[in-house]
Amino acid sequence: MALSHQVHVSCGLCETDRPIKWKCLDCGILMCNHCKEKVHSKFKNAQDHKIIDIRDIGLHSTELDFKNIKCKEHDEQNCCLFCKTCDNLVCPTCVSKVHKKHDIIEIREEYDIKIGKLKKEKTNIQMEKSNMAAKMDHLNELTIAEKSKFTKVSQDILDHEKSVRVKVNNYFKNLRNQLDQGHKTAMKPIESDQNTISVLMKLADYKVNEVQDLIQISNASKFFTDVKFMEESMTVQTPQTKSSYGSSPIFIPGEINQSNVGVVQSDQTPSDEQNVVFNINKQYKTELSTIFFLSPSPDNSLWISSGSTGELKKVKSEGNKLRVISDFNVKLYGMATLPSNDVLLSTGKTTLQKLDIKTAKLTDTVYNVDPLPSTGIHITSGKKFIVGGYHSTLGKSAVFVINENGCHENVYEHDQHNQPLFTFPDCITSTSNGNIHVVDRNQDRGRVVVLGQGGNIINTYPGNTNVSKNKIFIPSRIVTTPRDNVIVLDKDAFCLHILTNAGQLITLYNTKDIGIVYPHSLAFTPTGQLFIGCCKPEGSKIKDAKLYEVEISGC
Repeated sequence: MALSHQVHVSCGLCETDRPIKWKCLDCGILMCNHCKEKVHSKFKNAQDHKIIDIRDIGLHSTELDFKNIKCKEHDEQNCCLFCKTCDNLVCPTCVSKVHKKHDIIEIREEYDIKIGKLKKEKTNIQMEKSNMAAKMDHLNELTIAEKSKFTKVSQDILDHEKSVRVKVNNYFKNLRNQLDQGHKTAMKPIESDQNTISVLMKLADYKVNEVQDLIQISNASKFFTDVKFMEESMTVQTPQTKSSYGSSPIFIPGEINQSNVGVVQSDQTPSDEQNVVFNINKQYKTELSTIFFLSPSPDNSLWISSGSTGELKKVKSEGNKLRVISDFNVKLYGMATLPSNDVLLSTGKTTLQKLDIKTAKLTDTVYNVDPLPSTGIHITSGKKFIVGGYHSTLGKSAVFVINENGCHENVYEHDQHNQPLFTFPDCITSTSNGNIHVVDRNQDRGRVVVLGQGGNIINTYPGNTNVSKNKIFIPSRIVTTPRDNVIVLDKDAFCLHILTNAGQLITLYNTKDIGIVYPHSLAFTPTGQLFIGCCKPEGSKIKDAKLYEVEISGC
């Protein structure tokens, strides 16, 4: 049995406080390191003594008597062997009656085997315990960190609440002052005319009394004298007042929402254990130089476009080839498929256009972002149309949320400090929590802007420096995964940036790892298949841009 650390045992030779490390099984003495090397080694026949680590006390064969083990079946016999077949100690009678052909070995040999296994298991248990202790330490650190974070965030909310209260109180005080001033301004001309009329009404009363007094005069000479004087000043005219007056201001209550109060949201941290797997199911060659836009249709076909060069095709997979169903010449800056299988197009006009697949006609829709030419288009699961707009001359850009009737529900153009939200809103997606993710680009770099439901920026993702120190982040497309994460395509780095629905990085994936080079566009089918459209290889003069159907898991 291992010694308890709670019991103090002195060295059997020096009797000092040196730590006990060894036991001589022949002498029965517990020793420290010093006495083992300097004292016990001088004992007679010390080189033949068996010295063991105190941690092995109770697990060593020399402490056991293997010669006097009574057989459980035959009381008069001592066990002499061990049957491995039956895993039992056996006596000579047991061997002769039952265990003749069994695997029989010496008791000490089996003991040593079992001791070896026990020590190995002990080591394994200690390793597992060490691993568990490390995990527990990690969890304890997380607990401390999370409690600290909770305390800080709680204090942040409390501080912000106090700040908001002060600002709200000051704001309402200012509103009341504005109301008081507006009321005074409105009342001043009214009160002025009231005073004028009040004075003249008193004068009228005085004149009425004078006339009454004249009527009652009984002296004819006096009557005519007084009437003559009275007639010269008898007229009292109603004063000319203003045709209209100003009015006191009214109060229009504002809406309290996350954009002016704040929001508590998940703070997910990227995990090194995130396992994202991409597998190519099929690959196709197209007749485009670049697959600039992709948009799956409900009928399992696919719209592919070369963008501003004007090639737009509706294709369908037949084995390992694509069959072209329809072919059009339309320059595009954005594209989204409608439930009718028709396609909604951004052609650089302020009004989105619809291409009717049956009639092959291009017509204007009710979806308008005037005065800005339209850019990217996204249709949400709630059938809202989110459209980007940009006007270089005006220097304006915005993102519009439009309902099915064409009415603007929201227009996101400026932040709370009246600064522009976007430079050039190129492409758009949304997640189930209502966040809108916008790829915003300028001439030499890009970013992903994440808008909350109130229109405020809740995050901005500028790319990741680990992708390449020599390349800047130029996102070209963005899509939402079936798990409600977001994939951003960094075309120059051949890299997919996988983000949470709040725009925080989960992991990175290089498409070259599965042989996809020059990726340029992304789209998910309703069944969760990912299509990746590419450019033709550098230097190639053939229009053979590749299209890949990819199965994705883990994000």
